[in-house]
Amino acid sequence: MADAVPDAQKQGRLSVPTKFFYGFGSVAFGVKDQGFSYLLLIFYNQVVGLPSATVGLAIMIALIIDSFLDPIMGQVSDNWRSRWGRRHPFMYASALPVALSYLLLWNPPQGWSHEALFVYLIVVAVIIRSFITMYEIPSAALAAELTTDYDERTKVMSYRYFFAWWGGLTMTLLALKVFLTPDAEHPVGQLNPAGYVTYGYVAAAVIFAAILISAMGTHNQIPRLRIPPARKLTLVQLAKEMVGTLSHKSFLVLMGAGLFNAMAGGLVLSLNLYFNTFFWQLPSNQIAIPAAANFISAALAFGFAAPLSKRLGKKQTAQLTKVLSFVIAVTPITLRLTGVFPDNSSPALLPILFVQAVFSTGFSIISAILISSMIADVVEDSELRTGRRSEGLFFAAAAFVQKAVSGVGIFASSMILLAIGFPQNAKPGQVSEGVVSNLGLTYLFVLGGLYGAAILCVSLYRITRDSHAASLAKLAAQAEQVEGGEGPEH
Repeated sequence: MADAVPDAQKQGRLSVPTKFFYGFGSVAFGVKDQGFSYLLLIFYNQVVGLPSATVGLAIMIALIIDSFLDPIMGQVSDNWRSRWGRRHPFMYASALPVALSYLLLWNPPQGWSHEALFVYLIVVAVIIRSFITMYEIPSAALAAELTTDYDERTKVMSYRYFFAWWGGLTMTLLALKVFLTPDAEHPVGQLNPAGYVTYGYVAAAVIFAAILISAMGTHNQIPRLRIPPARKLTLVQLAKEMVGTLSHKSFLVLMGAGLFNAMAGGLVLSLNLYFNTFFWQLPSNQIAIPAAANFISAALAFGFAAPLSKRLGKKQTAQLTKVLSFVIAVTPITLRLTGVFPDNSSPALLPILFVQAVFSTGFSIISAILISSMIADVVEDSELRTGRRSEGLFFAAAAFVQKAVSGVGIFASSMILLAIGFPQNAKPGQVSEGVVSNLGLTYLFVLGGLYGAAILCVSLYRITRDSHAASLAKLAAQAEQVEGGEGPEH
């Protein structure tokens, strides 16, 4: 039996095309996520004209409403039986509704009151995120189904995060460099409303294509995926199973880390354009360059996440990279506030911000990849305790937390802007020095607290390479007993 685990893990290694097509679907999530986090606040605040607090509240309400659908979607897909398996029917069905609703987001009605636009934003955002849930939860659950190998899972997640970042960043870069360009009426390109309309059409088409390509590219894996036993479950039984599964201790601490990471991510992305526009005062032709640095970040994370994890372990690497990400992220702002950083007219400013973005974001992505891989490793440990495979439920719960509290992060961003008195219809270079300094100082304290809490949660995770291998061995032994006695429970 000692040799069974390495053999099983070897069989769990996937071909490059399978990992490619699996990861490529995350382009859809990346485009949607970058759009919500990076562009939506400034579009509805500075272009459409809604107060920042109103926009932040609308986004938070939409995310919280949608987040309650995630565990339901996870439980449904875990128990779904069809000739296309548990996950693919939902992936195929989501493509068109996600694309159409995302298009509506960037084409709000003209002449509506602030109250009507507030409701419109909430409704459309809920629709988008509900249908992306129909794709994202089953797709995420595939990672733990496709392979049980401890290190291969990190590689699979690396593909997932790589395409999510590259897809989202490509659309953001196109928005900033191609669509959001200055004209005679709008000298600041990121305040040009016509550019957001064009962005909406292109982004919707990319989302639609990415989902279908991923679903079709992984379709040939369906015969080797798990088939759930046929069961008639009541709502009470479903609820009890959900509570029993999600009470896993190592999973709960990862949820805590995900909670604080999502809040930090929402804060960082929603204020990023404010910092580049008003704190660093980058012109329109340069503002996309720090964002372009994240292409390198994603590539670095793709190349180094698995080797670092193999050398140091998943938990240790996740903690180390999170610390490095924070330190690198806040160094330029801290130095500026203390008066020892190049001023905004210095030719050194942009290269420094570029390098800072590469490594800060790169380390952050590595940490996120490893936390997702750690969630996948919870699946087998939980199966030993409950007798159920619950990939969808675990990743749905993770998404639930991230969606709910990333909305809090975006809302916190709007509250920071309100608290420091950031002006409406602001112009770069015309915001008072005190307001700009308060933006940087408040950001440092809030971000530091969130990152510190996330690192503390990860430190409490208990599954290791050895314990995961032991779980696989026990499950293999149980499977042999079932096959030798009663036959497979399909």
